[in-house]
Amino acid sequence: MNTNQDNAQTEQGKFFDLHITGIGYLNRVREVPVSRGKPFLAVDISALHGAEDNVQYTRFDCRVSGKEAQAIIRALTPAIEMDQKVLVGFKLGDLYPETFTYQQGERQGQIGISLKARLLKVSWARIDGE
Repeated sequence: MNTNQDNAQTEQGKFFDLHITGIGYLNRVREVPVSRGKPFLAVDISALHGAEDNVQYTRFDCRVSGKEAQAIIRALTPAIEMDQKVLVGFKLGDLYPETFTYQQGERQGQIGISLKARLLKVSWARIDGE
């Protein structure tokens, strides 16, 4: 294991990166308003995992970080809004869970968990298989 790639040195000390790489479908692009500060770009990713003949999905609610990732997501937004299938290769960082309460539907009043992360990189994209 190469520890130089697994952690980084800063003036404040060492820290460890946790990155998630995979492929998934983009959904729900939006600008999120912030009461104190600038709004930020967010997108949901339905990440694929498991056997090819029995694919499972895990949803990540992502804050889009970095100018390059933001430019790519903004370029893909019209296709997402037209309900086209936008499949991407991605890298996420800073994963954390956040609880919420369902407000409607059959799970109303129950606690749910949302997986939050920062979308760091989009390595490739396909719109409707192209």
